[in-house]
Order: sequence, then structure tokens, then C-alpha cells
Amino acid sequence: MSEEKTYEKKDKYISEVKKPKASEMELKEHLVYVGRVAKVVKGGRRFSFSAIVVVGDGNGTVGHGLGKASEVTNAISKGTDDAKKNLVKVSILGNTIPHEVIAKHSATRVLLRPAAPGTGVIAGGAMRAVLESVGVKDVLCKVLGSSNPHNVVKATIKALQMLRNVNTIAEHRGITPSKVLKG
Repeated sequence: MSEEKTYEKKDKYISEVKKPKASEMELKEHLVYVGRVAKVVKGGRRFSFSAIVVVGDGNGTVGHGLGKASEVTNAISKGTDDAKKNLVKVSILGNTIPHEVIAKHSATRVLLRPAAPGTGVIAGGAMRAVLESVGVKDVLCKVLGSSNPHNVVKATIKALQMLRNVNTIAEHRGITPSKVLKG
């Protein structure tokens, strides 16, 4: 799988981030939210639709997109195309996440906690779509603050991007993964 390379500056490290390509993987889409807006014109009301779509391969890759159109189906297809352009790779550990994380976007804060096998995805609608798309099967979640679907999706993806596995931490510290686990 060939991936496009981009560089991202975090803290004092400049890390190489490999961007996944949508054309090379099989993505499943989840419709998170469809909104209807009415514009009042001379002859009555003119309706327009917006759709938030989340796509993922179920194996650590996820993306979100927003599409707007005068028809629902067109809005969904535009949202899907936008989501395929915004794919990110996240670190998952088996069927759960490696550690607890809290992320914030606008007025929304989300809390994600790893769970024991068999727990399932304990999360609300917008957050559930993101977690199922990325392939997490056991996780405990809570939305704190605003429950606006736009912000919940963005905060959840930000939280998933903050996750780091043992190998990544060991690489940044310049030690072996076994030394990271010892403390």
C-alpha cells in the first residue's frame, strides 16, 4: 500500500505522518446526521440538506466529511467524497483503545476509556459511528458539554489521533518497548 507522506510538527518533534489513500482500501460509510434548512423565498420555502458522513475500514483508518445539497442523496454522496479526502490512521489495541483519553473541540469534550472484551461500544450516536468505523469493539465513552454532532465527530477523531501505542512511545524515547512497560 503506497501512502502519501506529510510532515507534522508536534511538541519539539517533527514526525512523518503517512496519509492513507481511499482508493486502495475498502471503506464502509456511516451516516451520522442529516439536517434540513429552509430558506423562505417569494414563492414559499426552499429546502436544503446537509449530511455528516463517517467512513472507515474497520482496521484503524477513519475520516469524516460534510456535504450540502438540495437533495439528501446528493448531500450524502458529497459528504462521503469529503470524508475520503480526510482519512487519518489511528492506533488501536486489539478490539479496544490503548489508554484513556480526553479531547476537546469547540464546546464539546469527549472521554474515551478502554474496556474489557465483550463490553461493546458504549457510546452515543455520533461517537458510535466514528468508533465502529475505525474498528473499536470494546470502549466506554462519554460526551461532556455540547452534543452537536459536528463537534462530537471532530472531538472523537481528535481523541483517537491522540492515542499512542507502546511502540510509538518507545521510538520517541529511544528505548525498547519492554522498558516502556516496566515504567
